[in-house]
Amino acid sequence: MLTISQLAAYAGVTVRAVRHYHRIGLLQEPERDRSGYRTYDAAAVVRLIRIRTLADAGVPLARVQELLAAGPEEFADGVQEIDKALRAEIRRLQDTRSRLARLAAGEHLALPQSVVDYLDRLRVLGVEERYIEMERDAWIMIAAQVPHSIDSVIAKKHEELDDPDMVKLYSLLSGALDWPVDDPRVVEIADIMERLMIRAEEAGEVGADDGIDEQFVDLLDSTTANSSPVAERLRAILEERGWRGWIRFERVPADRLNTDLPPS
Repeated sequence: MLTISQLAAYAGVTVRAVRHYHRIGLLQEPERDRSGYRTYDAAAVVRLIRIRTLADAGVPLARVQELLAAGPEEFADGVQEIDKALRAEIRRLQDTRSRLARLAAGEHLALPQSVVDYLDRLRVLGVEERYIEMERDAWIMIAAQVPHSIDSVIAKKHEELDDPDMVKLYSLLSGALDWPVDDPRVVEIADIMERLMIRAEEAGEVGADDGIDEQFVDLLDSTTANSSPVAERLRAILEERGWRGWIRFERVPADRLNTDLPPS
């Protein structure tokens, strides 16, 4: 007969593990002998080894009892079910690891790959990192608002980058954060933006439902307008010409124009 220490040693587990198996009912705890000691037989060693083998294979302890009591077919089915769950968990962990690896790049935090690819394309065009960071933050908020349509939105942005006017616009906006408000290039930016707005209007894209609520659009517009004095002057010039908005622009009827705007 074996002491608990001997039993643990033969089965390759700790005494603490044996006691834990007693508590949860996986291994029957023997009665004390006349000397007051609990002793174990060979059957206990065999059962403990089986418990350890299942546990080491990744079987949850809550399922071990069921498998030990199962017949051959039930045992095989149970193992297959556990294996299926483990494979699903492995895929989840691999996905988590991939996400963590991508987070090292910074922009993958809260951004889908399509947006990251778009920002990388802006870098290839020579857009300054400061401006890209501003746009990135806006896309983070937009992606959170319309997660199911963000890829199609970005696909449209890629199409727009095939337009020389859009490429020129980005090249100008990239350095505009440090310009004085009376820099003549501000008017050049307004001219390009107006041309793009007119084309969008002619294509029927103005006023299209983009799934973003009005309050959120106002937040993005105000954030953009407050990003620099140049942005505020651009807003004023465009409104003077009959356009309003940054994220979702619109024609402004003449009777609603702000006649107190400074001249462009």
